[in-house]
Amino acid sequence: MALVTTKEMFAKAYDGGYAIGAFNVNNMEIVQGITEAASELRSPVILQVSKGARAYANHTYLVKLVEAAITENPDLPVALHLDHGDSFELCKSCIDGGFTSVMIDMSSKPFEENIEVTRQVVEYAHAHGVVVEAELGTLEGVEDEVVVEAGQASYTRPEEVEEFVSRTGCDSLAIAIGTSHGAYKFRPEQCTRNEDGILVPPPLRFDVLEEVTKRLPGFPIVLHGSSSVPQEFVEMVNAYGGNMPNAIGIPEDQLRQAAKSAVCKINIDSDIRLAMTANIRKYLAEHPDHFDPRQYLKPARQAVKDMVARKIVNVLGSDGKF
Repeated sequence: MALVTTKEMFAKAYDGGYAIGAFNVNNMEIVQGITEAASELRSPVILQVSKGARAYANHTYLVKLVEAAITENPDLPVALHLDHGDSFELCKSCIDGGFTSVMIDMSSKPFEENIEVTRQVVEYAHAHGVVVEAELGTLEGVEDEVVVEAGQASYTRPEEVEEFVSRTGCDSLAIAIGTSHGAYKFRPEQCTRNEDGILVPPPLRFDVLEEVTKRLPGFPIVLHGSSSVPQEFVEMVNAYGGNMPNAIGIPEDQLRQAAKSAVCKINIDSDIRLAMTANIRKYLAEHPDHFDPRQYLKPARQAVKDMVARKIVNVLGSDGKF
């Protein structure tokens, strides 16, 4: 199977009450772990590449790694997506370079500028058979080159979504309902603590999601910043020399609830990084005499695979969907 767009994926996900996982890729082991898990669980998958990933690994290498994964998993529906494109030129480069989906993120710009640039990307993308994700509302946190300071985030305004979608022609819309980029999604003062003293984040704004869904019936919604930052891996990182105090993510049950609604795409990156790094730290601490990267990258790759499988089954509900 060649690369596909997300059009059919999202239509089936919307009707079926599940979401497609969009996992960021940066190297061979991550691509292998994601696609092996998705193939074994028969889950469609989106492999997404950020501007930072292109700078790190090179566009050509990443595309060829994805092509290799398709060869090894010929039945797996895979979309190749640009995550957080910040200019028309970057989106055009990815469209011309074989991506089947791009995101143009002008969410930090004024409403009219967001519409203008998004429409420009949509016109070029659609002329080349590529679909476009846009964003309204701004998520706090850090992801590669996307940095939004505390206090600068804003929830999506439901009263703006109909005009935005109709004027831009975008194919899906990322909204802000309380998710956040990175492993430190909430400051301690934003949270409460349970009886065990563990930080509990504020709940997602499902009221915003419901209002957006009413205004855009049948339209695919996207959630960014949706890693759950499993505490067992935070503890593993810290136990083997790391320093990640108060790292906290979005509870998986809330994400599963979102996936049963209009949310058709859920972005997950930090959880993969966390599982991978935790296992590398553990391996090197337990085998101080080892220096062959294959030795510690093998369990790291398995950790990525296990994490993706966990998300497919427990969060996305996309297993068995092809």
